Amino acid sequence: MNGFKLLAFTHKTANLKSIGELHIDDTQQQARLSHLKKALSISELLFLSTCNRVEFLFCCTQEINIHFLNEFIQQAYPHFTSEEVRDLTNNCQLYEGEAALRHLLEVASSIDSLVIGEREIITQVRTAYEKSNAMKLTGDFLRLVIKRAIETAKQVYTDTQIAHRPVSIVSLAYRKLKDLNVKLDARFVIIGAGQTNQLMAKFLKKHGFTNFVVFNRTLSNAQKLAEELGGRALPLKEITEYKGGFDVILTCTASAEHIIDSHAYAALKSGEKGKKILIDLSIPNDIAPEVISENNPHYIDITALQSMANENMKERHKELEACHAIIEENISTFRSVLKERKVEIAMSLIPQKVKEIHETALNTVFAKDVEKMDTETREVVEKILSYVEKKYISVPMKMAKEILIEN
Repeated sequence: MNGFKLLAFTHKTANLKSIGELHIDDTQQQARLSHLKKALSISELLFLSTCNRVEFLFCCTQEINIHFLNEFIQQAYPHFTSEEVRDLTNNCQLYEGEAALRHLLEVASSIDSLVIGEREIITQVRTAYEKSNAMKLTGDFLRLVIKRAIETAKQVYTDTQIAHRPVSIVSLAYRKLKDLNVKLDARFVIIGAGQTNQLMAKFLKKHGFTNFVVFNRTLSNAQKLAEELGGRALPLKEITEYKGGFDVILTCTASAEHIIDSHAYAALKSGEKGKKILIDLSIPNDIAPEVISENNPHYIDITALQSMANENMKERHKELEACHAIIEENISTFRSVLKERKVEIAMSLIPQKVKEIHETALNTVFAKDVEKMDTETREVVEKILSYVEKKYISVPMKMAKEILIEN
């Protein structure tokens, strides 16, 4: 395992903008990564890129020093200046051997993530391997490593509470909405077409909601979101002229002033009665305090959601000890897996050699004796030899594994 290395650029040592600059576009990965692998005599290579990390998993026999790291980064990013390469060398995290394996298991299990317990990373690790494997960059060792990483992550998510309590504002807001038993044909007025509302809208669409009107200062952005939802798009300046009514308002903008005051709220209600649902995910709030005090709606605001998220994150952190125990157990298991695989590789030629002995015995050494046999006798001899062949292959393999693992 000493030849296994991992070079990481993460949120722990770099800002997210810098990490984004390390992403290699899918159209360039084959050429650049293949060149990197050949230039540094790397036997296996895997490239992992997410919104808050870029990591290279690789196998090589060279000593990893400053010169090697500079050359690695320069070959991976030939357009970077010498100063940029030096900065990256100084801000990377290098892991070797079991430390590299431990880091990967922590990444796949989401305990090294910006937000611990987020399950998306396991899919990203699997996809990264599939891409690198399709480009013929990986080999048998990284196949085993990724298999163990995915199995470990699944065990962590199954046997601990690390991912059970939601910590994203969007997921918490949706859960609050779900608790109110909102009908699928409820009328949603969405104010703002930024990332938060886009994520919230995906939740709503995924769970079957269908009735949407999107308001935004930039109409083209509203149109893009409305098209994804199968709804209507309107400019924000026309919000007080809207007469369609609503059941739920979802708002999240960057406005420094209230978007929904008493006048705008009354216009949106269009004379309708009944308790409405207001979801305000803006900082500062888009909905004026008097709207809440005067109308007594079901009110979901970002302050309360953030408090819940913080409490849930504390609960997730309590699971870290159990997660680390699972990871250490899987590292120990991987040692045995690796030893067994080494035996399999070392003895991989045995089946072919035994088969050759089998054929030589029948067709050369005892050919004349075989010719004198009747058909039935030949079949019996063939069955005996085939049985001995299988046993001769399996028994030494099993004994070798047991001896090596015990030692």
